[in-house]
Amino acid sequence: MEKTVLSEHINRVALAKCGAVLLFAALGATAHAGMFDDDEARKQIAAERKRIDDVKAQQQAVDARLNKMEEAFKSQALLDLFSQIEALKLEMNKLRGQIEVLNNNVENTSKRQRDMYLDLDTRMRRFEQQGSGAPAAEAPAGAAAAAAATAPPAAGAAAAPPAGSPPVAVANVDAGAETRAYEAAQGQRRVGNYQGAIVAFQNFIKQYPKSNLAPRAQYWIGDSYFNLRDFKLAIGSQQTLLKAYPDSPTVPDAMLNIASSQIEMGESAVGRKTLEELVAKYPVSEAAEKAKRRITGLNASGPAATAAPAGKP
Repeated sequence: MEKTVLSEHINRVALAKCGAVLLFAALGATAHAGMFDDDEARKQIAAERKRIDDVKAQQQAVDARLNKMEEAFKSQALLDLFSQIEALKLEMNKLRGQIEVLNNNVENTSKRQRDMYLDLDTRMRRFEQQGSGAPAAEAPAGAAAAAAATAPPAAGAAAAPPAGSPPVAVANVDAGAETRAYEAAQGQRRVGNYQGAIVAFQNFIKQYPKSNLAPRAQYWIGDSYFNLRDFKLAIGSQQTLLKAYPDSPTVPDAMLNIASSQIEMGESAVGRKTLEELVAKYPVSEAAEKAKRRITGLNASGPAATAAPAGKP
């Protein structure tokens, strides 16, 4: 009986020990599994962080490329816009030259029409005077004709044209030659041959000093000297315009060109004074608007600022 009890007790102890061993093994396995799961989690977290870093790097690279593309696009757009503006300026200068020629043609045509009207009126008066001066008694045709042929002309009266003769032609001033000479000078200027343009405009003024285009020709002489960067001669040419044609609409543009030349020579204070005088004398002119903008630019940039080339009127 005691052996049986002892045996059962030993078995219980053995079972208890086995249970403890199994429980410990299970706990160890669980702890090991937990440690294994933590390592895997850390590895996954590290991998995710690396992926996030890679995505951020890619995003930054894309942003940098986009910024470069935007800057390049803006630069190209500005260049295109500048080219278009320059082309428009050239076209406007060309159109203005054509308008000047057309205005001159219109004035010359009006002058010719007035001359023709005066000539026609004079001839009509001559016929009326001849009709009122005929004798009351009708003379034979042959005698009247002979008397008319032999009689001296009355003092101050022009002799009537013989019967059957063609009408007197009105003196035709060759306005086309004047226009062609001015256009030829403008053509030299447009292609950049400023020295040739100066000579051509000077010859035009000598040949047509009373032309309506003479003040414009004098302005373009000064402007051509400006483009050749001979600012002293540019100023002298524009001052000639101011003295010779003080009432010309070109005077404000000449003053603007003088101010630009002065500023280019480093005389900013003198140039500013000329601009202010231009604005005061011709406030509603296009040149005055440009002068205001340049005065603002001088105020913003300081005394060392230089002016852009004079705008073409």
